[in-house]
Amino acid sequence: MLIEIFKSKIHRVKVTQSDLNYIGSITIDEDLLEASGILVGERVYIVNVNNGERFDTYAIKGKRKSGEICLNGPAARKVQKGDIIIIISYAQMTPEEAKIFQPKIIFPDENTNLLN
Repeated sequence: MLIEIFKSKIHRVKVTQSDLNYIGSITIDEDLLEASGILVGERVYIVNVNNGERFDTYAIKGKRKSGEICLNGPAARKVQKGDIIIIISYAQMTPEEAKIFQPKIIFPDENTNLLN
């Protein structure tokens, strides 16, 4: 049996852009992807602290050290520039693996979205 376990979290970053006319996804600064262990193309869950919206999409790589957090396509309707969001990913594993697994949680600067 596999269970779904919390894998990674980018805690409280500011939306820098939303682009309704893009195909879809969330663009995330490459430094944040690497630090959190979130892979390009990985399914991520977005929690909007400002309005309570919760939805999922997939990650794409943004420019390193840009602080870029851009919701693309239909997800752009669920955020506004300046909203604070939390980005979460999960992984499937056995209960035995889950007991020893340690998730990666990062806390970027909420104003710049850069790592301290």
